[in-house]
Amino acid sequence: MILLCYDGSSDAQSAIDRAGELLSGQPATVLTVWEPFVAAMTRTTLSFEEIDAASEQAAHERAEEGVQRATRAGMNPQPRIRVRGATMADTILSEADELDASAIVIGSRGLTGLKSLLLGSVSHALLQHTDRTVIVIPSPEVAAKRAAHRH
Repeated sequence: MILLCYDGSSDAQSAIDRAGELLSGQPATVLTVWEPFVAAMTRTTLSFEEIDAASEQAAHERAEEGVQRATRAGMNPQPRIRVRGATMADTILSEADELDASAIVIGSRGLTGLKSLLLGSVSHALLQHTDRTVIVIPSPEVAAKRAAHRH
């Protein structure tokens, strides 16, 4: 079982595409983590419940988008969403444990928080705290910038 972390960002899209090239035919779970209202917003005219319901629905839609992308990439995925725990990385690691994932695939940067300059904070935390294989895949744009910088 491969755990594909998906937030809809170009890095997450590229990660799924590349994972399909590397791990074609593998069973996979596309995980989208969503944040409840209290963690995501401080001001609004809508109720907490309405915002949470909208956030959860958006997570379902992103997970389904990731499943479609992983299917096109040759994988055998299923969608899964989870409410964010203490940190995004902790939530992903808990999910990997529950699924007994052989690997975690993630883009180098995502849509959560401020984008980092080099390696996203979530991917960095996964690399620092997991006992599993982690495949961090940059988007083509990020990879091109890094290649140009090296040359």
